[in-house]
Amino acid sequence: MKSGTALVMLFALLVFSGCSVAKAPVGLYASDTLKVERLGRNTYLHISYLETESFGKVPCNGLAIISRGEALILDTPVDEAASRELLNWIEKDMHSRAVAVVPTHFHDDCLGGLRVFHDAGARSYANALTIELAAAGGSEAPQQGFETFLELEVGNIKVASEYLGPGHTRDNIVSYIPSEKILFGGCLVKSLNAGKGYLGDADTQAWPATVRKAREKYGKARWVVPGHGQPGSTALLDYTAELFSKD
Repeated sequence: MKSGTALVMLFALLVFSGCSVAKAPVGLYASDTLKVERLGRNTYLHISYLETESFGKVPCNGLAIISRGEALILDTPVDEAASRELLNWIEKDMHSRAVAVVPTHFHDDCLGGLRVFHDAGARSYANALTIELAAAGGSEAPQQGFETFLELEVGNIKVASEYLGPGHTRDNIVSYIPSEKILFGGCLVKSLNAGKGYLGDADTQAWPATVRKAREKYGKARWVVPGHGQPGSTALLDYTAELFSKD
């Protein structure tokens, strides 16, 4: 009787923990320049690679939310070649079309391939300051701006984007997919045990408070996706806030 009860309890624990713990991403596509992994029912992690002088070859994260033949992209791949590759995967493998792009700040690892998506007919949305900074730097600028909050719908999936304050840059935003409890923190959020990274446009004094706002509002997220490195739990938010509190 005792052993049978123990087995039942163990089975129940596994079942209920499976409902609350995010599963590991599943690889769907891989080349030398782009990877795509499934993160949720309708959410896909895309990873491209930025060559830098200070940090070498850096993997850069973005998301594609795909529903009912439509795709919304959070951060483009780092350049136009990788962006064409992602667009081709969306069209050929997922039988969908990109309808919207949301770059989370003005650096190339967020909008380096934006022109490709514009040429494909996708609309782009960003913090108004992102548009200003991108244009000032000579980059392809997003088309439509918002100040603090934007909600878009792709297929039947809602995606909320919000400006919570400065951190990695003055304009960085976060995006949240409520139906899948996935928070895309972008470069505002660090992967576990990561260093501080590039700080040339950062506000390190404001950074911890901005991340704590994200923690307070999106504390029920099952996945938190940083701009670089492995996705994880809300522990990434705690780690990032602590990292920049040491200044």
